[in-house]
Amino acid sequence: MAEIEMKWYVLRAVSGKEAKVKEYIDAEIKNGRFGGFVSQVLIPTEKVLQVKNGKRVIKERNYLPGYVLVEAMLAGETAHTLRQTPNCLGFLPNLDNPTPLRQSEVNRILGQMEETEEEPLDQIIPFAVGEKVKVTDGPFAGFVGDIDEVNDEKKTLTVIVTVFGRNTPLALGFNQVEKAGE
Repeated sequence: MAEIEMKWYVLRAVSGKEAKVKEYIDAEIKNGRFGGFVSQVLIPTEKVLQVKNGKRVIKERNYLPGYVLVEAMLAGETAHTLRQTPNCLGFLPNLDNPTPLRQSEVNRILGQMEETEEEPLDQIIPFAVGEKVKVTDGPFAGFVGDIDEVNDEKKTLTVIVTVFGRNTPLALGFNQVEKAGE
């Protein structure tokens, strides 16, 4: 029998349920329901660094929320079976005529996923101007102040604290403060 040419297709999923769709299709692949017509399922994710309670936490998040990539040969009932997956809304661009992704698009998406594993992680800025924060490190530890300026390139804050009745600006790193009230 000739080699089956697999192509990448995009399944629309209920936002937040991408992992359930992937899990279900993977289980069906393992059980042999797709008869070798579906080879793999991917959720496009990226790793992001967040600061919570002064600690750095690496989280994985979807950079294409609501979409699942499926490498498949849509022969026979395969397209219908994939479309009927729980929490799946159908194929892109439309339900009746799924169009495979171009190889350049697949390479870009897969390349972006690999880059996030190798590159330094982007940090979500957890602070905003005017927010109250508590200093956790340095000589002013324990002081509470308002954020006057956020420099996301240098990952620093200018915090205004009251020392002996006078407002004093402090230049602090993101890891030296935590949100007040936590």
